Amino acid sequence: MSADLAVAGKALAAACGAVREGADSDAVDGLVPGFVASPGSTQEASSLLRAAAEHDLAVVPRGAGSRMLWGVPPSRCDLLVDTRRMASVAEHAAGDLVARVQAGALMGDVLAALACAGQEIALDVPAGATVGGVVASGLCGPRRLRYGSPRDLLIGITIVRADGTVAKSGGKVVKNVAGYDLGKLFAGSAGTLGLITEATFRLHPLPGAHAWVSRTFLEGTAAAEVEALVAAAANSPLVASAVELRRQAPGGPVSMSVLLEGSADGVAARAGQLAGQLAELLGGSGAMEVSPEPPAWWPGAIESGGGTLVRVSFWVSGLALVLDAIDVAARDASIAPDVYGSAGAGVLYLACGPGAEVPRFVGALRAELAGTRGGVIVLAAPAAVREALAQDGGMAGTVPSLGLMRAVKDQFDPGDRMAPGRFPDGI
Repeated sequence: MSADLAVAGKALAAACGAVREGADSDAVDGLVPGFVASPGSTQEASSLLRAAAEHDLAVVPRGAGSRMLWGVPPSRCDLLVDTRRMASVAEHAAGDLVARVQAGALMGDVLAALACAGQEIALDVPAGATVGGVVASGLCGPRRLRYGSPRDLLIGITIVRADGTVAKSGGKVVKNVAGYDLGKLFAGSAGTLGLITEATFRLHPLPGAHAWVSRTFLEGTAAAEVEALVAAAANSPLVASAVELRRQAPGGPVSMSVLLEGSADGVAARAGQLAGQLAELLGGSGAMEVSPEPPAWWPGAIESGGGTLVRVSFWVSGLALVLDAIDVAARDASIAPDVYGSAGAGVLYLACGPGAEVPRFVGALRAELAGTRGGVIVLAAPAAVREALAQDGGMAGTVPSLGLMRAVKDQFDPGDRMAPGRFPDGI
């Protein structure tokens, strides 16, 4: 270790009680950090980042680490900040349906604590994900249709800026929206703006019952027919919590399922009504299945599985266009992506594998959707795929708001030390 790094290490150790040298197991896309620190509070995190700033260290936040390779990997990583020592539910105001939680708390532990009061954070995320990681990655599941994403459920946030300054926004009650935009900025920021140390969420009562209204369409079913059913379910006054889609191969059978939640009697009645309405749209060509359990294909956590994961966003009225565009691009690249996701909320995920044909598929899909309101972003990909994509649109493609994003980054982190390189194409 160089003399400069040794001095920096002593400064970090003085600021934080849990600092060690980085190991191969801490590597982020092959980058082994010089140090790993685990602050136990916002105050300790503030002292830590202040010391890092004094020694010009590049800082990369980490929660559970499961989404560290989403997006463009950082170009430098001198200090990895592990948030998992900040793991408590700091405050739960059950009467106000609000909880303030430290960033390193595991979602499974938080949900178990809230369930004791019959409440939840309605995000459908892995139990092993941390609160800060969920917010920083913008992670959510099928029920985003009804409850929204992390940015919609956040009513307050505490962050530490790159220079160690602590900033807070929002409040402890749902009606207090002062500073709410800070929470929106940090939701999905991937550690590029600062370190999240606490988040305050609006909660919802745990539903008493669930019902799934499902149907699998035969191979070759027109995408327009699927779109009509998805739009009808998503916009129904019967209030669907989720409208999910699954198609394992281009042109193959399409499975659709609608989740309804509420009281046992109410859910049963609404599910029966919705099944009847959707069957009418089918023109008597088939019935919808109603079940208290999800179909076997109902999505779990959104994962890349070591391959390439692509996200396509769109208006629900453009679902048919998107499905047809995926088919055209898949034929062009000789690839068979597994398509799944929240069609009713305008989001689909394409699991494409690690092959060399993936960049061609992504390029073709972007070309097919050019001029529409659809967006194509590569969330995760092997290094070879990332390198090929860099020659044609990168992982993010065209980002209209990139200039504004850069200005925000410069304001929060003028030295570009928070997860440097993670912005689209590393700029």
